[in-house]
Amino acid sequence: MTNFKITIQYDGSKYHGWQRLGNTDNTIQGKIETVLSKMCGHNVEIHGAGRTDAGVHAMGQIANFKINTDKTANQIKEYLNAYLPQDIGILSCEVMPERFHARLNAKSKHYSYRLWDSKEKNIFERKYITTIEKELNIQKMIEAAKLLCGKHDFRAFSSVNKRFKKSTTRTIEKIDITRLGGEVRIDFYGDGFLYNMVRILTGTLVEIGTGERDITSIEKAFASLDRQDTGITMPPQGLILQEIFY
Repeated sequence: MTNFKITIQYDGSKYHGWQRLGNTDNTIQGKIETVLSKMCGHNVEIHGAGRTDAGVHAMGQIANFKINTDKTANQIKEYLNAYLPQDIGILSCEVMPERFHARLNAKSKHYSYRLWDSKEKNIFERKYITTIEKELNIQKMIEAAKLLCGKHDFRAFSSVNKRFKKSTTRTIEKIDITRLGGEVRIDFYGDGFLYNMVRILTGTLVEIGTGERDITSIEKAFASLDRQDTGITMPPQGLILQEIFY
């Protein structure tokens, strides 16, 4: 069997997230597996590098799968793009060593969250950006972001169940916050992210940027590990999985 790696781009607006679900076939993983299974004549399972939530987008999601086929990597890419919906695209397909696994071999990930705090409406990008009613204080957000970087227990900044037994310690390498006209973009780089972690980190930074939250609450949240000590979970549409690093 040959191990293939694909790089995927998708608009997650109408999907129930990445992961295949038993009660619906309307997921990114499900759509790709359906096309691959049709191509091969048997069920094919793919492994994604990350499980994006419903409504979240990706510029560079990675997945791998093992199949017996006479098709070249480029032919597989062309087949997938021919039969997948228009809001899911395969950017590349390549043969990988047998032991390569998209999730297990990932070293770090880059997510971005796009915010719009201008009084003018952003009509054409409304599905890919979250509108904030108050103007954001970027300097306060940058100051707060510095406290979030490094190795910490991010349990308070996630929606993991209280019975979640695995480690909630992660390392954020850096957070870049940039203003581009009416848009504020936050880029997160880290070795891994817990369930809803990027959206809650963003919600915390937004509340600091609007003056609704004090910067000292970050240290309090690290100490308490209590979800109530952090910001809101931001809507999914502003979140984009940009890149996976190996």
